[in-house]
Amino acid sequence: MTRLFLLALSLVLTALIALAVGTGDFSAAGDWLLSRPWGRVTLADLYIGFVLSAIVIGCFERRWILRIVWIAPVFVLGNVWTAIWFAWRAPELFRRLAAS
Repeated sequence: MTRLFLLALSLVLTALIALAVGTGDFSAAGDWLLSRPWGRVTLADLYIGFVLSAIVIGCFERRWILRIVWIAPVFVLGNVWTAIWFAWRAPELFRRLAAS
């Protein structure tokens, strides 16, 4: 159930991104975000979350190639990619958390 929920979140976020790309002006939105203090805070918060996700993935994945495959796209695809990783690894994550 958790895996389906995470995948659904990933699909919803992907749909929102597609809608924004199709109807919005990314350049103007980026200019607005960077020109406002709360916009900069929002971007910092977003990328700090990406770094934290990358750390979790890096600590969890044992093989370095899988670390690269899963971490590198986080900084481009963001939480869509992170949700997919969590959905894929959810059973093992829960098993390890329960054991600790």
